[in-house]
Amino acid sequence: MNHPRSRGWAGKVRHLALPALALAVVATIPLSSGSSASSAPAWTPLSPVSVNMAAAAPAGHAAYGNLLAFNDFHGAIDAPTGSGAAVLGTPAGGVEYLAHWVKKLRAEGEAAGQDVVTVGAGDMIGATPLVSAAFHDEPTIELLSELGLDVTSVGNHEFDEGVTELKRMQHGGCHPVDGCFAGDGFDGAAFQYLAANVTDKRTKLPILPPVDVKIIDGVPVGFIGMTLEGTPGIVNPAGITTVDFRDEVETANLWSSLLRLLGVKAQVLLLHEGGQQGATGNISTCDGFTGVISPIVAGLRDEIGVVVSGHTHRFYSCSLPNKSGKPVVVTSAGTNGQLVTDITLNMDRRSRTFTSIEAHNVVVENGVRNADGTWQTTAPGVFVRNPALADPAAKAIADKYRTAVAPLANRVVGSVTADIVRDAQPSGESPLGDVIADAQLAWTASAGAQLALMNPGGIRAAITYANSPGGEAPGQVTYGEAFTVQPFNNLVVTASLTGAQLDAVLEQQFAGHAGQNTTKILQVSAGFTYSYDSTLPLGSRVSDLKLNGTPIDPAASYKVTTNDFLANGGDNFTALTAGTGRVYAPGFDVDALVAHLATGPITPGPANRITKLG
Repeated sequence: MNHPRSRGWAGKVRHLALPALALAVVATIPLSSGSSASSAPAWTPLSPVSVNMAAAAPAGHAAYGNLLAFNDFHGAIDAPTGSGAAVLGTPAGGVEYLAHWVKKLRAEGEAAGQDVVTVGAGDMIGATPLVSAAFHDEPTIELLSELGLDVTSVGNHEFDEGVTELKRMQHGGCHPVDGCFAGDGFDGAAFQYLAANVTDKRTKLPILPPVDVKIIDGVPVGFIGMTLEGTPGIVNPAGITTVDFRDEVETANLWSSLLRLLGVKAQVLLLHEGGQQGATGNISTCDGFTGVISPIVAGLRDEIGVVVSGHTHRFYSCSLPNKSGKPVVVTSAGTNGQLVTDITLNMDRRSRTFTSIEAHNVVVENGVRNADGTWQTTAPGVFVRNPALADPAAKAIADKYRTAVAPLANRVVGSVTADIVRDAQPSGESPLGDVIADAQLAWTASAGAQLALMNPGGIRAAITYANSPGGEAPGQVTYGEAFTVQPFNNLVVTASLTGAQLDAVLEQQFAGHAGQNTTKILQVSAGFTYSYDSTLPLGSRVSDLKLNGTPIDPAASYKVTTNDFLANGGDNFTALTAGTGRVYAPGFDVDALVAHLATGPITPGPANRITKLG
């Protein structure tokens, strides 16, 4: 799987190597685990975002650059379908289309005399469809290398298979168990992963480079890359036992100060953490913006002028203030390679600083328009793709893996009567969440399971009735579609919890409880019901727990099925670790879903098992 880079622009942007000893020394400075972010002051959104940071450089000293950014790609080699197929009505995504638009924007920037750097903000791999996951995400690494990604931060999903596997993604080598696809080797990423705030417990040093520096039109520009400090709560703990995840603000400022000491005063933070805008009528606005990224930016040093963010899967282009009240451009390109953020850098060669920055999102359009301007479809949510917008080199690589995985991916495993969406009702329950919980309950009947709980973050896609990736009839579901819904290969485990412990688990669903920074409503199986009131104090919001109409007895024992991610305390559901007498089901969670689909046709879940009182 050799993938030498063949980019004509490779010589334009030069790389500056920082003194290794200086980096190693600074890396040993202790970082506290507490957050140092302050409350974000008020700010005014701009669309597309455009901020002035200093007076424009005089003629002869002005320098210009261009960043192309995206985040949360999640191995989305195939274009999305169903409710997620379009961005504000425009069909978008698919790796050959992402490659087309990145290369098009790069060529336009170079034609305008700009040096161009392509960057990412994590979750390039992990939670990936079968076409990538079946080969341990080597296809995604190969494709991102081919389209010209230069540098990206790690995200939480880069740790789905653990630290050792992440390092293999960077450096190459065959998988220790499954070997290499077709015996042609795996070179690793041609781009650089950065992990400034992920440090080895023994050495206290970052497990991958913390920073990278590029010379852009004569100005050294530093890139600091990191994931969210809360990563341990949202990945399987088994793969990250050797590392610590440090505070975002303290880590960013530590490496920012070192970069400045070395003369690098124009800096970009690639951060796998984000927010969301309240109104989503424009891909480049920032109206009603909220999220944990704001207080992080409010704690940053002045040298950091751009924050390319991610994690929330939302799109925005913001101006947020740093700790000095100066504007910082903060961007996100949604998810699944459906957008690219085009960022223009204006700099002063004398001061080596940013003078102004502009940013806007560009849709990775992949469809064919009718004469009246509407999009051609073969079924609702299934768009006709435009071959003229597909990059040939990326398509050739993707087709190689599509062909290899087709016999497995296109095997019909069951059927549905209609679209089964993962979109949550006001209670937080979703039709697909019901179906998956029911599947896991049925899968563990032999272990005496009485109810099942499923984390909503583990449901990665809807099941679309009309989608026919292998040419199957509408309503038929393939293994590839099922795997896209549940791509983590989690184990399914049944354990005993008392009624009181079950209540404690449900109380941990709400933001602010035991480290939970967002509300995560667990999906529940048929026969189990409860109510909650989000206006009540934390720890006393859940009520009326019943199993098949009978109230849950706090002192009685119940057999509860979850995946091992939850059972091990994932998503901060630490109360689940109290479960005793664990019994592991054969296979993985996707096998439970496949077996359930085979009993179909399956109807959408009723989403009426959880009642929100307030």
